[in-house]
Amino acid sequence: MSDTETATPVDTALHEDGSPERLAIDTIRTLSMDAVQKANSGHPGTPMALAPVGYTLWSKFLRYDPAHADWPNRDRFVLSVGHASMLLYSLIHLAGIEEIDADGNKTGQEALSLADLEQFRQLSSKTPGHPEYRHTTGVETTTGPLGAGCSNSVGMAIAERSLAARYNRDGFPVFDHDVYALCGDGDMMEGVASEAASIAGHLKLSNLCWIYDSNHISIEGGTDLAFDEDVGLRFKAYGWNVIHVDDANDTAAIAAAIETFRKTTDRPTFIVVHSVIGWGSPKAGSEKAHGEPLGEENVRLTKRAYGWPEDKSFYVPDGVAGAFRKAIGDRSKPLRDEWVAMVDRYRQANPELGAELDAMLKDELPAGWDADVPVFPADAKGLASRDSGGKVLNALAKRVPWLIGGSADLAPSTKTDIKDEASFEPNNYAGRNFHFGVREHGMGGVVNGMALSHLRAYGSTFLVFADYMRAPIRLSAIMEVGAIWVFTHDSIGVGEDGPTHQPIEHLASLRAIPGLDVIRPGDANEVAWAYRAVLEDASRPAALIFSRQALPTLDRDKYASAEGVRKGGYVLADCDGEPEVVLIATGSELSLVVDAYEKLTAAGTRARVVSLPSWYRFELQDKGYRDSVLPPAVKARLAVEMAGSMGWDRYVGSHGDTITMSTFGASAPLAKLQDKFGFTVDNIVDRARSLIAEAASTDKE
Repeated sequence: MSDTETATPVDTALHEDGSPERLAIDTIRTLSMDAVQKANSGHPGTPMALAPVGYTLWSKFLRYDPAHADWPNRDRFVLSVGHASMLLYSLIHLAGIEEIDADGNKTGQEALSLADLEQFRQLSSKTPGHPEYRHTTGVETTTGPLGAGCSNSVGMAIAERSLAARYNRDGFPVFDHDVYALCGDGDMMEGVASEAASIAGHLKLSNLCWIYDSNHISIEGGTDLAFDEDVGLRFKAYGWNVIHVDDANDTAAIAAAIETFRKTTDRPTFIVVHSVIGWGSPKAGSEKAHGEPLGEENVRLTKRAYGWPEDKSFYVPDGVAGAFRKAIGDRSKPLRDEWVAMVDRYRQANPELGAELDAMLKDELPAGWDADVPVFPADAKGLASRDSGGKVLNALAKRVPWLIGGSADLAPSTKTDIKDEASFEPNNYAGRNFHFGVREHGMGGVVNGMALSHLRAYGSTFLVFADYMRAPIRLSAIMEVGAIWVFTHDSIGVGEDGPTHQPIEHLASLRAIPGLDVIRPGDANEVAWAYRAVLEDASRPAALIFSRQALPTLDRDKYASAEGVRKGGYVLADCDGEPEVVLIATGSELSLVVDAYEKLTAAGTRARVVSLPSWYRFELQDKGYRDSVLPPAVKARLAVEMAGSMGWDRYVGSHGDTITMSTFGASAPLAKLQDKFGFTVDNIVDRARSLIAEAASTDKE
């Protein structure tokens, strides 16, 4: 098909009515077309098809005050079809949303001006190809990978139900907002959306509405190339209320469907909107309207079909923006003003809950939040860090009510259940223990959605299954939200389950994610300080890496305080004068290098032990501190970790060495595996001595 060949006939009188509604809808369409064409990159077809949906939802239903985009009780709008970002950007512009900076302050500027729309997909613009949370006011979550927004929306809906259960009182509906997600065929193909939809159906989240753009087009062609199931029937099986809208241009039918959603109280709603991609253009109904610009000639033809000025780009007719802003503002401003006044009364009637609510919404912690965190006495046998992690988590949960979460069907193993608290279920939204089922990817997306709603949410599973949820972990780092990922069974110490359950490359894989704080504590007291460090900062996610096997609890009267975890790495044990060798370890291997240190010290070797549980935090310290921990002059350095060696070269240098997993583990008792791969005190001592000798030889040369 040529660029200008008609896929479906163009109606040259598409918009004879010239109604204000149609004018606004076509403004959204043409802004999207023009932005994609100017960038010569993007996806014009979906915004063109869904402009009536976006217009109807925002102008008639969405409870969202453009002057206060951070209103806690606003409705959430999630564009899971992130490639259709120009739809959202056009809506943000027309709604007149006011910009909020990184510190939560108004800048006095529009979130998106027409000039910003003209910079679509340009470097450093506020209109990137896919919407980015924190980057553009009005974007509720970062939606790049398909299905991510769907799963985030489930987390947001869960958060509303959880917050309402805790804070709402008679006459004080502090939280009663809805969550809308706009999704497409690609979302429906991604497994994560299915996982999240199943969770939502089970939990009967009636505050959640997914609007599914069923246009039967993918980048490669028609969806019948790979996808021909009855999606609505699938969602009925999930327990959703399913509504069909036969024509995406039928705004009355769209409005009726949303009204039905708002009246539904026992299940989430799935609105199937049948649309024509690139509607009104010569490429309508074709994959060529999906992932590429229409072309200048086709843009002109489409504008002609709309009755639009063909020679004007980024044209907003007089009165369109004003009417759109009035429609949203007249409905939402009074709602927000009433809410603010109500919350003021709420604080007076419920001072303790009011103070708690204020702290949560500011991402702060209550006074004395860590007062119950245990200090673990020295113990040669010790505890598995998953066990000490469970104890610390419970101590914190008593004082931080918005610390909630669960596991992917592994709470008895990950030790992440909150004692004496109920499960979050359809009959009890006040529960704090979540059962995500065997849905690691879905769990990750849901936890991100909860974290985006000010909850300190966590999800847990075995470290080896981090592979199943890498996308939401990465997105939590990109968005800078305080999601907490708890991974246990962190090494060959997992036992006899064999290679499928023994993580090798996973630590390196997680450490490779920029902005993710990966912490692998070496004993129970490092676990306590790791949790403190994580809870203190809601602006970044963390992965806590815990063991299945017991780790000796070190004598902190003899060795340095575990508070050094806050800096990522610290000198745990030292010698007089400059060390001849530096032994570095994390997690379960820390006690091994401490034993090797003691043996070396007894033999007269000057050794230092560095605990390095968080590379991320260590790299945030200034060079002076890092050099004080790892002196550049000391070339003999040995790192010990039951994982792959990748990345350790930055700390051991070209003259150092590692004792790591050089090959995949095998099914065998732990003691035999430790011996096979050299994780013994004697081997560490021998390697240390060899490095000292090599360093001395190099110095002589």
